[in-house]
Parts: sequence; C-alpha cells; structure tokens
Amino acid sequence: MQLHTREWGTGDRTALLVHGIMSDSRTWRRVGPALAERGYRVIAVDLRGHGRSPRGEYTPRHFADDLVDTLPAGADVVIGHSLGGLTLSLAVQRLRPSRAIYSDPAWASPDPEQPLDPEVFASGKNVTRDHIAQLNPRWDPEDVDVEVATLADWDADTSYFLDGRPLTGFVPDRPFVPSLVQLADPSFLVGAEDVTRLRASGFEVRTVTGAGHTIHRDDFEGFMKSLDGWI
Repeated sequence: MQLHTREWGTGDRTALLVHGIMSDSRTWRRVGPALAERGYRVIAVDLRGHGRSPRGEYTPRHFADDLVDTLPAGADVVIGHSLGGLTLSLAVQRLRPSRAIYSDPAWASPDPEQPLDPEVFASGKNVTRDHIAQLNPRWDPEDVDVEVATLADWDADTSYFLDGRPLTGFVPDRPFVPSLVQLADPSFLVGAEDVTRLRASGFEVRTVTGAGHTIHRDDFEGFMKSLDGWI
C-alpha cells in the first residue's frame, strides 16, 4: 500500500515522521518545519486508515509493511510516536535509518493483565472540540483544531487491531540502529522494568518532564530539546 505523505523542506538530510493512532501527518505541523529549518527534507506519512491514506486490513505488520513500501530506506532519522513508534520498531530493519527515535511508543499496555478495549479508542471518533481542549490543556488551539480534523478523517476500525487483548510482546530486544526512546512523564506504555531492559540492551532513554503522551504537542520545546544529539 502506498501511503499519503506530507513534506517540508528540501535539505540534503532526510527525516521521516510516523504518527500515532487516531491522528495523521498533520500532527507534525510544528515538528516538520522545525526539522526543515535544520536542513532536512521531512516526509510524514498518514498510516493506513488515517488521513488521506487508503483503508484496509489493520494489523501492526500491515502498518509496518506500508512504511517500507512508501518511505525511502536509509533516512538520516525516523521519529515514530505511539502506534507510529510500534510500527517503526517493526519496520526499522528494512528501513535502515541512521537513527531511530521512539516517542512514547505503544509497546505495552499500562496493565499487562488488563485487555485493551478497542471500543474505548473507537468512541474517540465522536469526541467534541471542547472535550479535546479539556483533556489537553497545554495544547495550542491550532493543535485542538488539527485533532478535530484528523478524527473526522480517521477510520475507527483501526482500533480493532487491538482485538481486546493486552498490548504485549512489542518491546524490542535490542536496537537495530542507534535508538532513542523518548518518554512522557509518566509514560503509561513503557514501564520502569522496560526502561531498565531497554537501557541494558543499548537504547538511550530520556523523559520529557511534565509532558503527556503526545509529547510534541504537549511540550514542543521540551520535545525538541529532548532530541539534542539525535537530529
């Protein structure tokens, strides 16, 4: 499947951006231009079922295969947020970027014994603008508007890849390229034991103090600062 993409910049270096569930490439409205100013050609995808990309079967493997089919291999850096981080971890060996950044990746459930109810995610399709603003008091109003627009273009059936099971088994055993794991404070998807294991296997792990799950919208400056040495 060829995914819809959005681009910023024409630099000699290449950066790839992969969004989380319920979102699309518009979520990177500040990150894309910031990387372009640093000399990157930036390419952001809409995952299948999101934005202007086609619909289809929804599984982590399909999401990962789409990245490989759509994006150039050998990019200088790839950033994946949430579901995008999970997807990137399944595609990174084939994409072969110089560096990979996993922003609060969806590698595990908050409670590994508690199944995730896909209906909770699917019900987000109809959330109001006021409710989005209340849930995310640190977001810029434009980010709230973007969330409303991306939800309108999102296929809620993507939620059902969860299939009512806990999200387990996705924490990588080792980094295939130099890799940073960037965490919210606290992260509900990467726990303390996982952090210890990730560091021991060669990942660098950084926490953006006070930031929620969507770090790049909750604290843009903190998000960018956390990438020092990686972009």
